[in-house]
Amino acid sequence: MKSSVRLLNHIIKIMNLQQSLIIRDEQWNQSYEAYNFNINGYVFKSRLAKKTTKKKGYFLSLWEKDKTKKNRAFDYESFPGKLIVHVMDDSQVGQFIFPKHVLFHKGILRNHASKGKMAFRVYPTWEKDLNRVAHKTQEWQKQYFIDMSQTIDVPSIKRAYFNED
Repeated sequence: MKSSVRLLNHIIKIMNLQQSLIIRDEQWNQSYEAYNFNINGYVFKSRLAKKTTKKKGYFLSLWEKDKTKKNRAFDYESFPGKLIVHVMDDSQVGQFIFPKHVLFHKGILRNHASKGKMAFRVYPTWEKDLNRVAHKTQEWQKQYFIDMSQTIDVPSIKRAYFNED
């Protein structure tokens, strides 16, 4: 079983929602454990971010194939409500829960005016000594990050997963 699915199952069990979880693997991006999941009608897209050796932070891909089999960023209109990015690095574990409007505002999702991005980096709060650009990215990302390394704050996760913001 994928490590991100194990983490998700653990979180869902703690929230007592395991009866309502539906997981569907995506066709592409499997090296990032790409899948969609549904909890009580809320739809999420999921990725596992990977630690990179040459740069700080964690990397993930977020693309689909168009009709001509060319890679492209996901479209804002068809994207689920939230993207869950799992970060698992030995004893450090956390999730970014990004609402789709934030991904749109940051130029990650495609629309009529922007081609979007097919990959990006995330910087959990435990990442220190970042360069200026990475630090600026971490600053906007940190409000969407929940560190689960010590404990899982169920009320915070429920708010992040299920509140519209």
